Amino acid sequence: MMGMLYIVPTPIGNLKDITFRAIETLKEVDIILAEDTRQTQKLTKHYGIDKMLWSHHKFNEHKATDSIIQKLKAGTNFALVSDGGTPGISDPGFFLVRACIEAGVQIISLPGAVAFIPALINSGFPCDKFVFEGFLPHKKGRKTLLEKIAIEERTVILYESPHRIIKTLEQIIAYISPDRPIAISRELTKTFEENLRGTAAEMLEHFKNHKPKGEFVLIVGAENRKSKSAE
Repeated sequence: MMGMLYIVPTPIGNLKDITFRAIETLKEVDIILAEDTRQTQKLTKHYGIDKMLWSHHKFNEHKATDSIIQKLKAGTNFALVSDGGTPGISDPGFFLVRACIEAGVQIISLPGAVAFIPALINSGFPCDKFVFEGFLPHKKGRKTLLEKIAIEERTVILYESPHRIIKTLEQIIAYISPDRPIAISRELTKTFEENLRGTAAEMLEHFKNHKPKGEFVLIVGAENRKSKSAE
């Protein structure tokens, strides 16, 4: 029998944010594919999971996928995890999943933690229609994407690092509007979780006065067509 690939979400901060099923799956598979084995070891040690860990990240996933597929075909069961959240959402996963589909390998994707859902709900912006863009391109295509966001009528979700959050807010002001409503969630589920709401200009001012730390989810409110037509 062929093995299975299990996509297993892991906590984005608080180790309690993991499902019973995820723990059970990690204990039952033969090998865990980890974005950073050192990070995953903290989780496996905490829950008494003693399994072989293979490094699987964006720098080696193309090279490693063929051998993983061969082992899956031979009956080995794998779990794929990222450093936090759901694999494939701005983390490695897509390439391996696609390869498994092409090879006829069964994939089981478990539900669980993902950073943008609590941030979106916390924002107070409409959640019925939204666009997830992940990390903005560092160079090519960045300006074009921001200009598309400027006229987007749905809530837009971005991920950002502490090193680039100020630059991103400056560019939102330049290409979109200083008055565009923004909600920012930082260090979700962790001790120093912070949720902020205001205009792009207000958010920029805040982080110029408070050194950005941790990982950020940035929620951009939709363009207000009604107010524009009224003008």
